[in-house]
Amino acid sequence: MTYSPRQPSIISRTPWWLLAIALLFVVGLWAITADAGYSQIFRALAGGVVTTLWVAFFAFVAAIVLGLLVALARTSQSRVLREIATFYVEIIRGIPVLVFLFYVAFVGAPWFVSAINVLLNPLVQLGWLEVMTIRDFDFVWRAILALTVCYSAFIAEIFRAGIEAVDRGQVEAARALGLSRWNTFRFVVAPQALRTILPPLANDFVSMIKDSALVSALGVQDITQLGKVYSSGTFKFFETYNVVAFLYLTMTISLSLLVRLLERHLRGRQR
Repeated sequence: MTYSPRQPSIISRTPWWLLAIALLFVVGLWAITADAGYSQIFRALAGGVVTTLWVAFFAFVAAIVLGLLVALARTSQSRVLREIATFYVEIIRGIPVLVFLFYVAFVGAPWFVSAINVLLNPLVQLGWLEVMTIRDFDFVWRAILALTVCYSAFIAEIFRAGIEAVDRGQVEAARALGLSRWNTFRFVVAPQALRTILPPLANDFVSMIKDSALVSALGVQDITQLGKVYSSGTFKFFETYNVVAFLYLTMTISLSLLVRLLERHLRGRQR
């Protein structure tokens, strides 16, 4: 008779930190559903969840596009493009997100509106368009623009690392076979670089959701701003910020677990 070792249970194989987080989530969910005060706070802040996710998602997609362009410039054979892209990355990464947010909202936005008015002045003179005012540039879009520029510098470095991780010999072989630069990037570099950049890119999206709380400084009605307004009117600071933290934790931890599954899936495919 052969002896087969006893397989460990699912609970014993589950990390303790994950069990603690699950317990914390259950307690928070129970408080929101069972306590009338917490339920009222949750309803007051629920609208901010949509704003937070919308701002983060839109800014992140735009940052990916801009970051890819900057990364391609940084890996370009043109020294001028490399120097300009490097200057952009180093400057943007050296400025705190909140400072850049204020700069875009209160300095960059008026300049942008003035430039638009100068470009469209002939159409305004003909009566086809009206003069654009600073009020027409909503604070939500100013916040999205600021987050896009800030995160594009970090995402550019992720893309650059992924592109440079591809063996140079494969690129030279593709070029020797007659592939154009675009087709070499599309069929040789991009598929391999994607496996490298996906996990850190997903982690950056988690960070984007957390940093989107800074847009409350501009009065954007996200979770943080609604929590600040509600707590200042009811003086329920402890309960309100418990719900604010619970909402952010629910979003960020869920995404973090998805990132872990993605990393495990990619490691399994590479074996």
